Amino acid sequence: MGAAPLPRLAPGGPTAPAVTAEISDTRIRAVVRRAVRDGLAGGGRHHRHHVLPLTEPEARLLGREAGTCVTVRIRRAGALPAGIITWDDEEEILGAVRGILPHVPQCLAKGPGFAIHSHVEGVPLSAVCGDDQPVDTPLIKDLAGLLARLAQVRRGVLPPLPSCWPRNDTDSQGFLRTLALLADRQIRRPHEAAFGGLFAALGIPEDALPGLAGRAPLMARRPYSLLHGDLHRDNVIVAPSGTLPLVCVDWEPATYGDPLHGLATHLLRTRYPDHQWPEVIAAWEEAVRRVRPAAVNGLAKDLGHYLAFERAQSVFPDVVRAARSLEGHFSQQNLDAATAEVGRALEAAAAPLRLRNVPGEREVGRALFRWLASRRRGRADRGLSARAFGWQPDRRLSLPADFPETAVRNALAVEGAAPASRVFRGTAHLNTVVRVPGVEHPVVVRRRLPGAGGQEPRFLSEHAVLRAIEEAAVAVAAPRALALGATYLNDPFAIHTYVGPRDIDRPPRHPVNGLLPHEADGLVDQLRALTRVDYRQLDPAAGEGGFYRWLKDQLVRLVKGLPSRTQQLGRQLGLPDAERLDQILSRQEVGHREPSLLHGDLNPWNLVRRDDPYALTVIDWEMALVGDPLYDLVRHMHLTPTRPEIRERMFRRWEAGLPSEYTRDWRGDWQAYRRLEIVRSAYIDLDRIVTGASLDAPNVRRAVSSYAATLAVAGGSLGLPLRLPAHPDFAPVRT
Repeated sequence: MGAAPLPRLAPGGPTAPAVTAEISDTRIRAVVRRAVRDGLAGGGRHHRHHVLPLTEPEARLLGREAGTCVTVRIRRAGALPAGIITWDDEEEILGAVRGILPHVPQCLAKGPGFAIHSHVEGVPLSAVCGDDQPVDTPLIKDLAGLLARLAQVRRGVLPPLPSCWPRNDTDSQGFLRTLALLADRQIRRPHEAAFGGLFAALGIPEDALPGLAGRAPLMARRPYSLLHGDLHRDNVIVAPSGTLPLVCVDWEPATYGDPLHGLATHLLRTRYPDHQWPEVIAAWEEAVRRVRPAAVNGLAKDLGHYLAFERAQSVFPDVVRAARSLEGHFSQQNLDAATAEVGRALEAAAAPLRLRNVPGEREVGRALFRWLASRRRGRADRGLSARAFGWQPDRRLSLPADFPETAVRNALAVEGAAPASRVFRGTAHLNTVVRVPGVEHPVVVRRRLPGAGGQEPRFLSEHAVLRAIEEAAVAVAAPRALALGATYLNDPFAIHTYVGPRDIDRPPRHPVNGLLPHEADGLVDQLRALTRVDYRQLDPAAGEGGFYRWLKDQLVRLVKGLPSRTQQLGRQLGLPDAERLDQILSRQEVGHREPSLLHGDLNPWNLVRRDDPYALTVIDWEMALVGDPLYDLVRHMHLTPTRPEIRERMFRRWEAGLPSEYTRDWRGDWQAYRRLEIVRSAYIDLDRIVTGASLDAPNVRRAVSSYAATLAVAGGSLGLPLRLPAHPDFAPVRT
């Protein structure tokens, strides 16, 4: 291995040729060691600070007077980035601003992992007025003046900017886009290995920040200036006498760009009380207008865009910090505090990142605990291990011989450490794909999301359906149910075999644009095979009464139970209420066919492509029911783009392969089921638009985006004039 780089004496240090690099290295390191041993310690998230007076030899070495205090900054081991870094060398920034802000620290020497700065006498602003406390008006004006003076630092004295920077020094939109992409590269990605799965479990997609960059709005042009980048109460030093100006320290996050971003970061990170925001903004505008009037262009309109960005990018370091706070010492109190912090960060980032269905307190706490448990697996912490990997079996499902209790524990042990590529968040479940030692195939741990499920009811237990299919030994490609139970924090789970690609870091493939001919054949063959599953063990009362009438009654009951706001909007659209809907749909009659087990929700994302004669694996059996086999086929065609020739192919193959008791009179009846499904979608998708439920699921997003067409077809089916009103809830539908 090569020798570590030697410390470098910064400008202002000694230049006498008698001070050799070797002597400097030894003596400077001695200063650092003494600072750690004897200095007054402090610091922030990324550095430890040690303040000590210099001895006479040390003072000569650093070009100071004996007894002068210096601050030794030592980077914390393992500190991951929490902000964007534009330039690598803080020393150059300090040198550039010294002409405008003469009291900033001076870098005297630096080496691997440390730097020695001149010490700024005084106390942090946080010691004068703590977070969330009002700041005195004179201090607000001084802070605004400090931010304004940065506009006087010429670009020519700053280090070169990265190649990704906007070429035009007034391009506000380009600067915001650059910030979002850099935040993804410098903040999210370095945390991806350890926290990517946790981000996914919390509903934060991997492309959240690039998506934000792509949505950067047009803004007024403002001339760029130097920005401190992290001006909060701990980074502002107030002199003891009050005669010296406020001094900024910690210039590592400094950048060059739209001065409005500097105001946004200062507002949020200084944590002014809400009532002081107008005063701070007004003071900033007044101070900046005196120095560079064009820099306040579009202030009222554009400030919100930078505030939104800051709230968006902060969710990543905030989640990381909260999760890491649990590693030192776990307790329920610590978990509750971390859960609250993550909840606040998610709520703040939800709008700018377009996070759908922000998880609630219970879901956040469970995700944090699973992450912690996997991180501490194998460590000597019996209490945590017992809670983390202990589980309460659900006796309704016995463990198969090839997946014993040790396999269950091992699956739970690695669940929280899965990378984002193996975590899939659906409408009702959080699915995590893991490999278990000693088990040949990967498995998926399924956690039901609190409050998930929407308005559509569930009639059968998924584990019972999967076990019935397995025991029937029919040609249906479905996962096997391996385990069922609950873990710490009363967190229910199920473990199934995984049916995606062999490379579990690749996402499953779904026929989102419709089935290919061989896939249509494979699905029909599996639907035919379902008729050979003994449904009576799942629903002994199945087959009594008419299935269509029962299905219609379920829809009427659903409409009656919709939230009042959804029902109100439905009336504006012209949709009938539950009683009127019952009257309209009761005019239709459907013939009787022998019942069978149905999947109930054959949308494309519940079909996984595979390269064998089955063609498709059918997953997510939570909406399974027993009823008319024609219904499963028709509902699939409603939920999946189906070309006429594929529809005819599926009907022909389905009819040819089943006894007549399952298919009789289908040609006269299938349109009744289609009509029912169109009407159902008109109500359910309306409720999703109003409540925002499940909008992060791709099948729901697609359904909602075509709601205008759904409503038009439903109107024709009901014989009613339906149309979208001018209402804010339908703005996303129109765009």
